[in-house]
Amino acid sequence: MLYAIFESGGKQFKATEGAYVEVDHLPAEVGKKISLDKVLLLVNEKDTQVGTPFIKGASVDATVISHFKAKKIIVFKYRAKERYRVKTGHRQQYTRLMVDSIAFTGKAKAVEVEKPVEKVEEKKPAAKPSASAKATTAKKTTSTTKPAASAKKTTSTAKTAATKTKTSAAKSTTAKKTTSSAAKTTAKPKPAAKTDKKK
Repeated sequence: MLYAIFESGGKQFKATEGAYVEVDHLPAEVGKKISLDKVLLLVNEKDTQVGTPFIKGASVDATVISHFKAKKIIVFKYRAKERYRVKTGHRQQYTRLMVDSIAFTGKAKAVEVEKPVEKVEEKKPAAKPSASAKATTAKKTTSTTKPAASAKKTTSTAKTAATKTKTSAAKSTTAKKTTSSAAKTTAKPKPAAKTDKKK
């Protein structure tokens, strides 16, 4: 089993690959990778190395996972018969690290296996359209446009609108005439003048 004892913030911590370690607050952003080179002890499967005080070439590579605070503790100072009471609280700040690897001299590096490169087939350019295809497309475009038919439609709509306005005007004049004739018929006839017959 491979593990290391390293120092951070005046305290000693044990680190194993793939495990979490909670140390005193470090000024690093979340997600940033850091290297802790103050390794005091290194235990390998083959041997054990002890630093004087640190091991040269050894380091603990880790990633910052999060920053958090511990539970609050109450600090209460009291002096009897002196009316002295002081109450304070404290929450220690910590940084949680994920140990990625423990590096040291003589460690065999992991060999990366190269993946075979897949061949990508080049796309052939599209064939140019023949003369017959161009002719058919030209016919389609002319059949879809037809500007003359649209002009005819507009003139016919204008004519119908003009006839409608004429008929409406004629109707209004006939209505006026009928109303005037009705008014004349309803008017009372004037009484005939009286004539004195002389005998």
